Amino acid sequence: MKRRHLAALAVLAAFVLAQPAALAQERTTRIVVGFPPGGSADVIARLLAEKLRVSLGQNVIVDNKPGAGGRVALNEVKRAAPDGQTLILSPSGALVIQPWLYSNLGYDPIKDFTAISRVTTFDFAVTAGPGAPAGDIKSVLAWMKANPGKANYATSGAGTVPHFAGQLLAQAAGVPMTHVAYKGGAPAAQDLIGGQVPLMVDTASETIEHHKAGKVRILAVTGEQRTRALPDVPTLKEAGINVSADAFFGLYGPAGIAPDVVARIDRAVAEALRDPMLQEKIVGFGLVPNHASAGELASTQASHFKRWEAPIKASGFKAE
Repeated sequence: MKRRHLAALAVLAAFVLAQPAALAQERTTRIVVGFPPGGSADVIARLLAEKLRVSLGQNVIVDNKPGAGGRVALNEVKRAAPDGQTLILSPSGALVIQPWLYSNLGYDPIKDFTAISRVTTFDFAVTAGPGAPAGDIKSVLAWMKANPGKANYATSGAGTVPHFAGQLLAQAAGVPMTHVAYKGGAPAAQDLIGGQVPLMVDTASETIEHHKAGKVRILAVTGEQRTRALPDVPTLKEAGINVSADAFFGLYGPAGIAPDVVARIDRAVAEALRDPMLQEKIVGFGLVPNHASAGELASTQASHFKRWEAPIKASGFKAE
């Protein structure tokens, strides 16, 4: 009887000890992405989710909620419970550009969200298609100046960082350029390849494969340093044009997430980004794996917000 009693206790103890692991596996963390599948935000979120499943010890899924330049997704996450189970991977533009453009965003970019981790930083590629002449960035800009009717540049949308980066480029080069906004980088890239627009300003991930295939030419990047995936492509400053623009992807949750939960998720993100294979995949998309903690992410967001105030106000552009 005693042996049977001890055996029963051992089975019960094993069952009880197994419950936290089982419950963890049943819990699901949702990473919301405000853009369709296939874009850089979606790809980075899925790469990150794959690693977080292991480091957090629970299921992690990506939930695409495209619309309004990421605002639909941000407003959904704002309303979620602050338990760390609903997160969003957001490009910085929705948090540092759009507040200057919309009188009614539906969210406060600081008060309504909890900063958790910066995941990547990135800049933008200035890419010429077959509708532009051969030559470097200055040659193409000179051609645009001589042909004002053809001086157009495409981006993935109005009110985005590439939109205003293109305006800074036009101003610095003294070339009046017309912005052509598309609903996403993929359709913009297709028209660039087809010769409908001569120039495109957007993330390198939208054109890097076409560049490698010889369909388009990435003439310059907008960062302070050359992009690791494009070591032979100069920065605009190296080409003699005093313009720089960069951005980041940050992981956020709704306001009010407990500090210990934030720290746990941030540690998992940092661990994921140390993986060499993940780093290689991120770099292949023209992005830079660049972890920063919650406090650093909040500080970076604030500095980017201030940086874009003057260019956006000078442009006179309003989304409404």
